[in-house]
Amino acid sequence: MSDSTVSPTVKSRWPRRRRMMAWSIVVILVAAMALPLTGYVYVAIGDAFAQQQTGANSSADRQTNPRANYWRAVREGYQGYTAASGPYTTDVLIQNGGQNWRQLRDGRVYSYNTWVLAFVVAAIFVFVIVRGRVKLDHPRSGRTVERWSTGERVLHWYTAVLFIILAITGLSMLFGRAVLIPLLGYPGFAAWATASIAMHNYLGPFFVVGIVIEIVVWIRDALPEATDSQWLRQAGGFFGKGSHPSAGRINAGEKYVTFWLGLVLCGVIVSVTGIAMDFPAFNESRETMQTANLIHSFFAISWLALMLGHIYLGAWGVEGAWEGMWSGRTSVEWAKQHHDVWYEREGRKTEAAGPKPSGASAQRS
Repeated sequence: MSDSTVSPTVKSRWPRRRRMMAWSIVVILVAAMALPLTGYVYVAIGDAFAQQQTGANSSADRQTNPRANYWRAVREGYQGYTAASGPYTTDVLIQNGGQNWRQLRDGRVYSYNTWVLAFVVAAIFVFVIVRGRVKLDHPRSGRTVERWSTGERVLHWYTAVLFIILAITGLSMLFGRAVLIPLLGYPGFAAWATASIAMHNYLGPFFVVGIVIEIVVWIRDALPEATDSQWLRQAGGFFGKGSHPSAGRINAGEKYVTFWLGLVLCGVIVSVTGIAMDFPAFNESRETMQTANLIHSFFAISWLALMLGHIYLGAWGVEGAWEGMWSGRTSVEWAKQHHDVWYEREGRKTEAAGPKPSGASAQRS
């Protein structure tokens, strides 16, 4: 197809969509890096206000950790007072279980989380270098099919945005002392940690609602099919040469890794433990809360590791995948290549003509 046969409006539509996709990814990455830096704003405002009130020339005095003074008083034997009530909060100044929890959290759990995330990031990097982007086998014809409904896309982006915010705030709480204190300093990290805890606790229940609805909406598509075993044996067709394995609306990788292992197993455990820590309605003991915290951290990082692969493949790794969740429609060529069983069974019914891409994308084979 020559450029002269395509109207200017049609010619500009595909590049505009690609720019929208690229800018969306950039905004998410910039937000992930910029949110923790808001601690600087808090410190700057606090320093300016304190200097105005007291005429102090530095913040050295305010950087003294108040808890250090408290523990000095504890060691020196000063008598204290508590208004706390309940079977697990009185008569015991220092709970030994708290130290055991801290050692596990800062020891084995911290090491596991670090290595898992590092391994997944390295694996994605190797995949990009060795395999590269999974491109379409045939040029786009301009015909599209409906992939996801408006309701499904709203549900997906609702949970996706909350997932990103909760991941950023959760990682800040888990790795903040080691990573962010050298970057932000103690006052900056304290400001960001306080904001992170508030966002994590308040947004968590809304995220749980999204997880439950996603399981209900997509569980039918995630049931086993005859094509799953072949898809798994061929590793989804990502490696080696040959035709792409057949798949229904959701392929075997999306079913057993993203849905059942990620959304159902990790998502449910993370949700239950998160709600338990957010709403201790059953008067849980501190030991129960500490155990919930460790389980929450372990499965949250495992889930994040799985979702990093899902995000990479959906956003950039597989050509044409992003369009389905962004606009609701995908090219017929993408549907036939990646989800041929679904296309023949359902997708073909929604097939409609659309703008044909111009230039190199129309000529590429």
